[in-house]
Amino acid sequence: MNNLVIMKDQQAVTSSLQVAEVFEKQHKHVLEAIDELKQGVAENSAHLFYEDSYIHPQNKQSYRQVIMNRDGFTLLAMGFTGQKALQFKLKYIEAFNQMENHIKEQLDTSTLSPELQFMNSVVQSLAKQEIANKRLENKVDNITDIIALNTTDWRKECRSLVNKMAKTQGEFGAYQEIQTAIYDEVDRRAGSSLKIRLTNLKNRMAYEGASKTKIRNTNKLDVIDNDKRLKEIYLAVVKDFAIKYGIWKEN
Repeated sequence: MNNLVIMKDQQAVTSSLQVAEVFEKQHKHVLEAIDELKQGVAENSAHLFYEDSYIHPQNKQSYRQVIMNRDGFTLLAMGFTGQKALQFKLKYIEAFNQMENHIKEQLDTSTLSPELQFMNSVVQSLAKQEIANKRLENKVDNITDIIALNTTDWRKECRSLVNKMAKTQGEFGAYQEIQTAIYDEVDRRAGSSLKIRLTNLKNRMAYEGASKTKIRNTNKLDVIDNDKRLKEIYLAVVKDFAIKYGIWKEN
């Protein structure tokens, strides 16, 4: 649902094709609805809708579409009902607002006097610097959080960091892949095998009469929790991975 609204001729607009895709309707039906609206508001339709075309990605042929501004979309969307349609309308409203704010920020300064153009450039530079400073603050804060990782609530903190790493990859299953890579690195640095240690731990628990459920739920983190050196190595590895994946960029 990307690019709900685009900028065209310094105006926030969307297309009938995009509306059809978002609201899960056939494009021809959306065009028919627009044509009916254009007949009803004939004298104002040019301010709301205008004809356009697009190239189909498969057959490379040109097809009709209609471009509409916020008012045109609002008029069209009145005919879309239901809870799902309402959610899509809200997303469109948000997209229009964001694009219109973006357009306002891109003011034409060519007609300003040299003095005002200079002042505008200074203001723009200061604004960009402020944004850059904020991003740097976020980066420093997050790196500080990583370095401050300790053994007090280490499972929760490590899980949170691995979740953030997985988000940077944006792929299903990324969490498990990263966690496995962390375990492998712990094995390498410790010169041992968490898998073998886990098997031994479960065997010992069974010998001591632990329940099957408790044994089944025991994992490599439990092995690490029982060994101070392993825990220190695990925390160090998670910190290194967190910095490697640049998790501060999430903020």
